[in-house]
Amino acid sequence: MKKIQILLIEDNRLLRDGIASMLKKQADMHVIATVGNGENILIMLGKLSPKIVLLDLGLRSQNSLQVVKIIKQNFPEIKIIVMDLIPLQTDVLEFVQAGVSGFMLKDISVSEFLKTIRSVYEGIQVLPPHLTSSLFSQIVEHAIKGSNHTVILESVRMTKREKQVIELIADGATNKEIAQALHLSTYTVKSHVHNILEKLALNTRVQIAKHAHLSDLYNTDSDTSPLTGK
Repeated sequence: MKKIQILLIEDNRLLRDGIASMLKKQADMHVIATVGNGENILIMLGKLSPKIVLLDLGLRSQNSLQVVKIIKQNFPEIKIIVMDLIPLQTDVLEFVQAGVSGFMLKDISVSEFLKTIRSVYEGIQVLPPHLTSSLFSQIVEHAIKGSNHTVILESVRMTKREKQVIELIADGATNKEIAQALHLSTYTVKSHVHNILEKLALNTRVQIAKHAHLSDLYNTDSDTSPLTGK
């Protein structure tokens, strides 16, 4: 049986030894080396020729994203899986654009851990379940193809009312103030905010405001005139 050749980069020794021990029990996997950081990684990759690199996203001694870029620039055929507790969407996007093939949460089950390695080895892109919203999946898909993710964000269909809410959030308005400006109930405003967060795959109002300020689609010049229309 042809085994999956794996190089593990993890600076937590206990976790590194535990993962290695688990992988060594798999008939179709072979851990060719484990290291605590990404230093001298090119020499090691040249000698060992792994098919999969398991990489801790939060290396203390080195920038993990830079390690990914170095690997992909010199060994583009190697597939990289990043491990983290709760990766942010921005982190995922940056790492995917750099060439990462998969993400694993460190609290997933052993079966899911092993399944992710096998899936990536077979050429499947794997993301954490909580980051696979339809919008975010599109962003990642376009990132893989080299497209600018802002184009995808700007193509998200917002209703006229949702755009108005985004503009007011960007101006620093509270839900109560938005409700008064748009002649809506506070409950309705909360519903719009929820829908906006879902569509943009964001988590907070601050992120909505940042998105609005970075986009040309919204008027964020603090126009205080009443907004009407749904």
